[in-house]
Amino acid sequence: MKPRTYLAGLIAIMMAAGVACKKQPAPSTLDMSEHLNLPSINGAPASGTQTVLEKTFDLKVSAIFPFEVPAHAAQPHLHGIFQSFAGQAHGPSDETADIGFAILDESQQADAADNRPTQALFSVDTSHNQSVNFDLPPTGEQAVKYYLVFRNAQGSKKNRFVQAHFRLDF
Repeated sequence: MKPRTYLAGLIAIMMAAGVACKKQPAPSTLDMSEHLNLPSINGAPASGTQTVLEKTFDLKVSAIFPFEVPAHAAQPHLHGIFQSFAGQAHGPSDETADIGFAILDESQQADAADNRPTQALFSVDTSHNQSVNFDLPPTGEQAVKYYLVFRNAQGSKKNRFVQAHFRLDF
């Protein structure tokens, strides 16, 4: 092969390779949430702490305390403690003061309000002194409502008094 022919062929190959290696625009990012049925989270994750419940209250039958987890909360965590007393605030706090406790989402609360069977996200059948640490699901574009539900023991005619302290970290 002659040097000129060789050089011309080499230049042709280099030009073809240069066209093939031309920078292509970067592919757009693919939002997998639509394929995985996950909520799309746009914007910065929410972070902070909020008081959910800080109260001593009289519990005749049941008491419901709604709270919201803000939008874009990546790792919401509910933590707190409650103590119940028989007969009067700061009275006896033993098995005679036992109550039920649950954390419900909106659909579970609607079922419970309509006397339909439901599962709770978290529940305690009977206790008079309970610590609660519970991770809630991440939120997407909108805030999500939950409910703290306290119930007097079935058939009990005595009031209970409950002292509760709950916070939400997100």
